[in-house]
Formats: sequence, structure tokens, C-alpha cells
Amino acid sequence: MTLPQCENFGGRRSVVPGMRAINNAHVAEPGLAVVEIAAADDQTAFAIQELLATRCAVAAADRTTREPGEPGARLRCYLDLRQEAAPA
Repeated sequence: MTLPQCENFGGRRSVVPGMRAINNAHVAEPGLAVVEIAAADDQTAFAIQELLATRCAVAAADRTTREPGEPGARLRCYLDLRQEAAPA
């Protein structure tokens, strides 16, 4: 399935306005995933990302994003379940 190059795929209500499209390369093979984290604050979003990083390889995000006028913070990271987490 090819995703269109637009922010709100298919105009579905469940898609967050302003969300970037997921590139086909991000999920081109089994074991690759894109995780969009929505949290009350930056600390919580980064804590979830760290939790994921203990289980698998993560291309970590270094900042969160916020929607103007909306509560909370969002963070997007990329997972590779085929690789084990790097040792601490």
C-alpha cells in the first residue's frame, strides 16, 4: 500500500492534524516501525522512548513537537525490531 504525500492520510478523523506522512522506507521491511508518542509532557514522552530503547534499536528523537492550542507533547521515533538494544 502506498501512502499519499499528504499530512492527513485519507481524511480520517483518527489521524492527528499536522502529522507528517510515514515514508514507505520507514516501514519497508518486516520488523521496522514508526512510533508516534503522545504524552502530557516532554519528560513522559522521552521516558517512553527510553523504555522502547531498552527492547530494540531506536532512531531516537531529540525533541518533541506541540500543536498550537492543544495540550501535550508528541514525539516520533523509528524502531528496528530486528536488532537488539545497544548495551547501556
